Amino acid sequence: MQKPKTRIFVSKSISSNLIIYVKDKQHHFLKNVMRIKINDEINVFDGISGEWNSKVISISRENTALRVIENIKKMQSSSDLWLIFAPIKQNPMSIAIQKATEIGVSKIIPCFTEYTNFKKINLKNLHQNAIEASEQSQRLDVPNIEKEVDLKSLLQNWPKDRKLIYCDEKNTDKKSIIETITPLKHTANKWSVLIGPEGGFSETEQDLILKNNNVVSVSLGNTVLRSDTAITVALFCIKQITE
Repeated sequence: MQKPKTRIFVSKSISSNLIIYVKDKQHHFLKNVMRIKINDEINVFDGISGEWNSKVISISRENTALRVIENIKKMQSSSDLWLIFAPIKQNPMSIAIQKATEIGVSKIIPCFTEYTNFKKINLKNLHQNAIEASEQSQRLDVPNIEKEVDLKSLLQNWPKDRKLIYCDEKNTDKKSIIETITPLKHTANKWSVLIGPEGGFSETEQDLILKNNNVVSVSLGNTVLRSDTAITVALFCIKQITE
């Protein structure tokens, strides 16, 4: 059997013998980048039923048509880990979304704070970044990207059964994030990470955060990390400790 050249996400439930018409950016990728041909095999996944093998049955100017053949991987959802972050510049924000997706977050929530400098968020673009990262990282699902929310509303409606790891630049504890979280690994099954803006949180916001009983303040070290770096470090540490 010919090895599939690539894998793509489709936003519809997949079943055997289904005909999928791939359009727009994904069609361009398959046709002009991968240079697929009739009878080439492509793996497809939908975040619902797992991953399937399909075969190219036609290529036109407008679309690539695939016929689904068989299920090759049963569905396995990613870990229940959320990322909450203050929006940053588009390029590093795209990188952060990609890395968070690769690490395995299930939900991403943009959060406005007092010092957030970037108020315009292209959720469609962020979703596309997450899809591409899922395709490349062999994930079987794509993280849900929520509509932006302000910090106060987020904390007021915070679920009581989810830990919120607060990456706090003002944390003077000499313990590393790993030392802080490890003793808590059996106290919760649901986890999340909060990363602030480049200017940090205001004192009012910090007080509000720390008043929440589910919040755990952690340090990411002695140096001040860029937001996209902090996101990757914190998520990786929590994933390794809690799984």
